Amino acid sequence: MNKQYLFRYIVILFLSLGTAAAFHSCDFIFTPAVGNDETLDGPIEGLTNEQLRMFFQGDEQFNKVFSFNEGLGPIFNNTACGSCHVADGKSHPNANLKRFQKNLGGGNYDPLREFGGLQLQNRSIPNYPAETIPPVANAVSERSGPIVAGLGLVEAIPDTSILAYADPNDLNGDGISGKPQLVNSPDYLNYPPGPYGGKYLGRFGRKAGAIVLLQQTVEAYHQDMGITTDLIPLENYNPLAGGYIDPVADPEVPGNILHVVVFYLKTLKPPVTRMQNDPGVIAGRTRFNDIGCNKCHVNSMQTGFSPINALSYKQVNLYSDMLLHDMGQELSDNFIEGEAGEMEWRTTPLWGLGIIQNATGGTPYYMHDGRTSDLVEAIRLHGGEAEAIKQLFMNLPEADKQNIIAFLKSL
Repeated sequence: MNKQYLFRYIVILFLSLGTAAAFHSCDFIFTPAVGNDETLDGPIEGLTNEQLRMFFQGDEQFNKVFSFNEGLGPIFNNTACGSCHVADGKSHPNANLKRFQKNLGGGNYDPLREFGGLQLQNRSIPNYPAETIPPVANAVSERSGPIVAGLGLVEAIPDTSILAYADPNDLNGDGISGKPQLVNSPDYLNYPPGPYGGKYLGRFGRKAGAIVLLQQTVEAYHQDMGITTDLIPLENYNPLAGGYIDPVADPEVPGNILHVVVFYLKTLKPPVTRMQNDPGVIAGRTRFNDIGCNKCHVNSMQTGFSPINALSYKQVNLYSDMLLHDMGQELSDNFIEGEAGEMEWRTTPLWGLGIIQNATGGTPYYMHDGRTSDLVEAIRLHGGEAEAIKQLFMNLPEADKQNIIAFLKSL
């Protein structure tokens, strides 16, 4: 559990018991906390005491490191959720995941299940072989774990708000043709047929392949750590090595633990902006919108009703339209996912962009795979639908470019 928020939780509990006076003379004991705008972890405002209790239980489980004796593996990528999302931030490139398939052309692909596709598990427990990418795979998609702050707000945005930005046929002629990712619900969610030809709107993941945070979490346990849950109770194993029975009864994470982890992810606070009154940041925000970056990186949306009151009817300054866009050949991974083609990616939210380095040793790693630490280079890599806007940025006076960079670093 994050010590900064553990202390806050203790204070809240004592306040609820009417004993806050006990802390009045103890401030000198505690190291001053890092500024709220410099961290991604912490609960969203407005949670009840019971919800805060669940939040901190989820925090502890999110950062739990699994061992072989607790069911890790037999194949896996990492040993804890928090290992890929340190301090709830973007992962270091050395923790990147890889997915692979055989692209057959024409929007068709072979998932290569017989080799362990679609996700490569590159680590394994002792005396059991990890997976390797087979030579037949011609599509390998490398991806960093994104920041997980504010995801409950993203889940609470109504479909209609996202779909309002979709223009798959570019009817307005602006060169931007964002389209929704529509995916089938996995059987374990037990959802009825979705409203879009039986499918649902995808939101989470680099190509928006997951519908809700529950799905994203269950899949991460199973695929990233080899941990079974009530919803996926069967072990993930290397098909080239055969089945495996570990010493831990399945499910290794019961429903009540899964529930608090999902609640934790839903109630993480959104990233807090900084330096919003700085003249360079103000000028950069204006130029960002002037040249059209906000056509995909939509400044804000609004949530609808949520069973968690703290998430209901809130402004969400995520800087994303949550749609798929063709980003050009330089960013192509040749990988098909649902309705996302080889060059298509979901618009990455920009909130938190300015502080991702705080969890990666002081060096930021940008793009879906962390390939660059230079924001100008990250912009230059934008092609496809973003090509014209990228060129507008590249042709700006240097002062305007630096103001836009300052604005991005303020998010």
